Amino acid sequence: MTGLLPVRMVERPWGRRELPAPFVALEGQTIGEVWFEPQPSLPQLLVKYIFTSEKLSVQVHPSNAQLPGHGKEECWLVIAAEPGATLGIGFNAPLSSEAMRAAALDGSIEQLMTWHPARAGDFFHIPPGTVHAIGPGISLVEVQQNSDVTYRLYDYGRPRELHLEQGMAVAKGETYPETSMFHVPDTGSVTLVDGPNFLLDRIEGMPDAALAGRYTGPLLVIPRRGEVRVGGQTVAIGECCEAASLDELELTDEAQALIAQAA
Repeated sequence: MTGLLPVRMVERPWGRRELPAPFVALEGQTIGEVWFEPQPSLPQLLVKYIFTSEKLSVQVHPSNAQLPGHGKEECWLVIAAEPGATLGIGFNAPLSSEAMRAAALDGSIEQLMTWHPARAGDFFHIPPGTVHAIGPGISLVEVQQNSDVTYRLYDYGRPRELHLEQGMAVAKGETYPETSMFHVPDTGSVTLVDGPNFLLDRIEGMPDAALAGRYTGPLLVIPRRGEVRVGGQTVAIGECCEAASLDELELTDEAQALIAQAA
């Protein structure tokens, strides 16, 4: 089925009152996330925009092997970042589970994590088991497996529940590999994620034969620049549309969109 996904504006204490265009927060709202509700025809993936004014909690997600049906692989494409903005992913040096637990309890886990500079166009792939946190001053697009299981390890003293037992069972005390992050060039088509749980590409212009070989069946389309049409319907930046197949996509030569599909 072709059609726009319903939008849910989610208030968060770390969100923002002023959002980048085309999003608008109603007066008094602090919006941290914009969700595009998955539909029964493509339930495996969830697309979000995330807007931060404070650090998000240090957290980790399980894999499907660890929690069948609730694994969460995700990735981030930064679309805007204030000067000095960072993303915490992995650790400065290998860390045992016992040391990680102790650091989560005394707050030193924040200093043990590696805080990577973030700028528009930076891409980060976050496999299950990767300890991570999003810093303030960042706007990004997140594509993830559709799971709501998050184990919070540290929350800067906020009065929210931590999940140390579950988190320690799945968290990897590892450095973050440089191969999992890169800067996406301003032009051209680029493969961002090639499994194991989903595919994600940033395409420019009409899809080529190689993409047609990878993407079969329904997929999600997230416009990022220029004129994007799905099944003859214009899809604007800030929207997310489900396409029945790659054949439904029409992009002008310089238009760009993210496309995603469960693997």
